[in-house]
Amino acid sequence: MRVFPISNWTELDVWQYIEREKLDLPSIYYAHEREIMERNGLLVPVTTLTQPKPGEPVVNRTVRFRTVGDITCTCPVASTAATATDIIAETAITDITERGATRMDDQTSESSMEKRKKEGYF
Repeated sequence: MRVFPISNWTELDVWQYIEREKLDLPSIYYAHEREIMERNGLLVPVTTLTQPKPGEPVVNRTVRFRTVGDITCTCPVASTAATATDIIAETAITDITERGATRMDDQTSESSMEKRKKEGYF
């Protein structure tokens, strides 16, 4: 038997839990300044594995990671949210899913996983 106790949670549910339980998280989840490139509508972090293409401008932006994964395909989002409370407020008004906003390898469709979760998909 497989059990997924939070599979129907939205990103907002997760952040509300983090705030309520006062969980410590790595700083990468909160706003910080870093070098990025804008590529195909995404903010791509400059790393040893994700380098600018010739002539591609690199700028410093205040960003945070909504998810942490493979740096070659996971992008940050522009954000000044420095606390869980800030992230809850930001997440509550966004209509772009975490994957839609952050994945170079997964340009998603109009149907978002967050909406499917709210509608009882899981």
